[in-house]
Amino acid sequence: MIVFYIVLGIAVILIIWIIAIYNGLVTLKNRTEEAWSDIDVQLKRRYDLIPNLVETVKGYATHEQGTLMKVTEARTAAMNAHNSNAPLEEQAKNENALSSTLKSIFALAESYPDLKANQNFAKLQDELSDTENKIQASRRFYNGNVRDLNTQIETFPSNIIAGMFKFVKRAFFELTDEKEKEAVKVSF
Repeated sequence: MIVFYIVLGIAVILIIWIIAIYNGLVTLKNRTEEAWSDIDVQLKRRYDLIPNLVETVKGYATHEQGTLMKVTEARTAAMNAHNSNAPLEEQAKNENALSSTLKSIFALAESYPDLKANQNFAKLQDELSDTENKIQASRRFYNGNVRDLNTQIETFPSNIIAGMFKFVKRAFFELTDEKEKEAVKVSF
């Protein structure tokens, strides 16, 4: 009879342990999804601001259509990848390309003092800069949650539970192209 209680006690402890690990993995998965949702909110704000910024710049820099077209194309590519629920790596690539082209608009403004002094442009530039900062913060938050989730999925003994319940590692949101890390050079 004592053996039965010992086995029963071990079984109860094992079940509680499995439940605790499972719940921890679910919590990390949900935090990761919430972090991605935070990025979505900021990306939507960015998508809404860009057309206004481009229209403001068009009035001052009519011969800079190439730069404006690149920004518009990058925005469209990023929105399409986002709206089609493309793989995270593709979405990150398109978002990073958009960030890179936005830098060229701000560099362009340096060459047009009237544009730089325009209140609408200044306000849009400030809002977009604020949004870019929030996107960076959201990416860092997301990557921190991905790190924690991936660590739990990979470490023993939680990797056993993660495998049993099919938890999968998530990809980090990172720059994939070394050119995107360089400062934008604008020449006229």
